[in-house]
Parts: sequence; structure tokens; C-alpha cells
Amino acid sequence: MFKLFKTPSFIRWMVPRRTWGFSSSETLYLTFDDGPTPDLTSWILDLLKEKEIKASFFCVGSNAKKYPELMNRMVQEGHVIGNHTMKHENGNKTSKEDYLNSIQEAAKYIDSNLFRPPYGRLPVPYVSSIRKEYEIIMWTWLSYDFDENVSVDEILIKSQKQIKGGDILVLHDNLKIEAKIKELLPIFLDDLIARGYQFDVISSFS
Repeated sequence: MFKLFKTPSFIRWMVPRRTWGFSSSETLYLTFDDGPTPDLTSWILDLLKEKEIKASFFCVGSNAKKYPELMNRMVQEGHVIGNHTMKHENGNKTSKEDYLNSIQEAAKYIDSNLFRPPYGRLPVPYVSSIRKEYEIIMWTWLSYDFDENVSVDEILIKSQKQIKGGDILVLHDNLKIEAKIKELLPIFLDDLIARGYQFDVISSFS
């Protein structure tokens, strides 16, 4: 099945009122979804600290509730956190009331006005209600690190060809892909650094 690593501009145009990327020639916005998880998120934080990179973590509320020490560490080390619903609900398969309640429940453990919908699935009728409290953060480049049919080498090749300044990059810190992320991330970051990119967090919007 064909994979769209880079989000086409026409999709961004068709789905407005969401942040898809930024205007920058030299800055990238590294994001991680689904954590925190004890071993992998800690390993990622150690690597980011070593390379002096800040990232934005879109956390699932149930995980944030279990691991408050990791949530605190992210913030203390200069990273940004965002809401990713309480139980990683798919907006296309969840009623509006239940979906909004999930976001509110997650907010008890995630102090942020940034939100990313799991799977990128967010029905248009839900958007106005969410935007009353959150900036909806999407992405311009998806790593497919979660897909067992996509190799580390393929991800690296796609990144070298497609990633440009201003892109929001999506990776994951869930345990299902721990071995793959540990192989991928150091090479991935070193390559982007060698290409002259710097990294920044996605700032909270007022």
C-alpha cells in the first residue's frame, strides 16, 4: 500500500483550522505521539538531552496518569506536552460527546492547550468545540515508524528526500515499536543535524 510520508498541500488546504507546519527554512518540529512509556520515553529523553534537542510530546491521558514523573521530566527539560485524548480514541469512531469528554479527562493529567487527534482522525463538526480551548496540531511528515512493513532504511531514505524546514515530524514512543525507534532515532537525528537543521518545540498558542 502506498504511504504518504509527506502530507500533500491540497490536504492541508482541504482541512483548515489546524496547524500543519510552519514557515522556516532551517527549523524542524520533532513530535512524539502515544506516550509516555517508562523505558522508551526515558531513553528518548536521554537521547534528546545528549543532542540538545527539544521536542513536543502528544501524550495519551491514561499513560500520563500512570507516569507523572515522566510528564514532569519532559517539562523540566524544556520539552512541550500536548493532549492526545484519554485512551487514544479514533474521532471517526467516537461520538462527539464521548470524544470531547476524553479530551477533558486527559486534561486532568496534561496541562497544555495543544491537541493532536489520534490517527489524524477528527470529524469537522468536532473542530469548533475543540478550538475553543486548543490549537489542533497536525503534521507535514509522518515517519510510519509504527508500520512493520516500513523499514528503518525506507524511513531514512524518505526523510532525506522529503523533509524540509518548517516541517512538523511525527514519531512515536509506544512500546510496540521500541526496538525500531531505538535503531532509527539516533541515525535520523544525526542526519538532520548534519543537513544543518535545528529543532524547536511547538509553542503553546494564546
